[in-house]
Amino acid sequence: MDMDLKDLMEFVQTTARSVGAEISSPWFYLQFGLILAAAGIAYAADAGVHNRVDMNSVANRWPLPLRHFARVMVASASTAVFTLLVIISRVVMYHATWPSRSYLLMVAAKLGLAWLAIRLLTSVLRNAFFVRLVSVAAWFVAALSILGQLDSTVDLLDSYAIVLGGLRLTPLLLLKAGALLILALWLTNIASNFAESKINSTTDLTPSVQVLLIKIIRIGLLAVAIVIALGTVGIDLSALAVFSGAVGVGIGIGLQKIVANFISGIILLADKSVKPGDLVTIGDNTGRISAMKTRYISVAAGDGREFLVPNEDLVTQKVVNWTYTDKNTLVKITFGTNYDADPKLVCKLAIETASAHPRAQKGKPPNCLLTEFAEAGMKFSLTLWLADPDGMDAVKSDVMLALWDAFKREGIRVPYPVREIRVRGGALPVETTVEVPN
Repeated sequence: MDMDLKDLMEFVQTTARSVGAEISSPWFYLQFGLILAAAGIAYAADAGVHNRVDMNSVANRWPLPLRHFARVMVASASTAVFTLLVIISRVVMYHATWPSRSYLLMVAAKLGLAWLAIRLLTSVLRNAFFVRLVSVAAWFVAALSILGQLDSTVDLLDSYAIVLGGLRLTPLLLLKAGALLILALWLTNIASNFAESKINSTTDLTPSVQVLLIKIIRIGLLAVAIVIALGTVGIDLSALAVFSGAVGVGIGIGLQKIVANFISGIILLADKSVKPGDLVTIGDNTGRISAMKTRYISVAAGDGREFLVPNEDLVTQKVVNWTYTDKNTLVKITFGTNYDADPKLVCKLAIETASAHPRAQKGKPPNCLLTEFAEAGMKFSLTLWLADPDGMDAVKSDVMLALWDAFKREGIRVPYPVREIRVRGGALPVETTVEVPN
């Protein structure tokens, strides 16, 4: 360690003496009481403001910057009222007595103003966790600066170090790297979202190419952001080569499936075998691909369910893509009639019924074939073409219902199995009752 224990103890003792001298003064308790009173009034005012002010209608007719400022102030009404009251108390005590006797009020006012400024700056962010993290970190730094302890805290954090090869790791370095990484990732997310909106609005690219470009841009921006953030704080990336072996072992042991799904996703996007909007059947599940992610694809079944299928399964298993090269879909309907019916009339009725459906393609007329003389009757196969596979089952049901009505009109019966039981060589057994005496 660069800083020995003696220096640390001297720093702690000096701070303790300073705090003790401040607390022993009666003016400290007066200032502390004024701060508590301001906090209570601010809490009550905040409840009253939020009960009487509609956040959606605050300053609707004002210019955008002023409207934004007003809404932030209303949302942080307690802090604004507290800061205003403390500033007034500070001004009064400053002119009524010595300036040093209102030092605590000055610190509280500066801390309140710093929090309002931070809330105003972070209000442009959308992620609640990110806003909270940045706000607390920035306010902590501002508090140290207001108290005059920022430089000593920085020196203290930089005094403890762990040397790994040519890399010197300190708490200060890790905090700087973390802050810059968060900022870089936030800017990367904004840039990638902007690029995604532009790519999705381009009609010259297929959906799979759009997704592929978006993923490449996101990965590229992420890599650049990490390199810039680490380079800015002075971390030499070549010094991290010592960790490459451990990362390789980790990928080989625990991240095989993740890497396999990632590479499979790139392959699927490149060969265009599936793309967003395709109707696919994977195993027993059928639905449209609603999204293609780094690890999986999302298949919407149409009944509210979504199947998350790993990308590796699409590469290694059999996948039925109903819209791979052509959306035209053949619907096949099998049915049977008894032998009393005229098979030519049955085929004619079936073709006319299928042709009358509004979704049947006119350029590809339906067809009906007699496929089998079965034991229970004749079997037929009716086929018709649809321009899109959506709602195949509904079309099939409509045609079968219309075919049933046509058979009823023509007196054509649909066969169904009939079972007869014949008893030979005796009568049916009769149930007998045996009385048992008490």
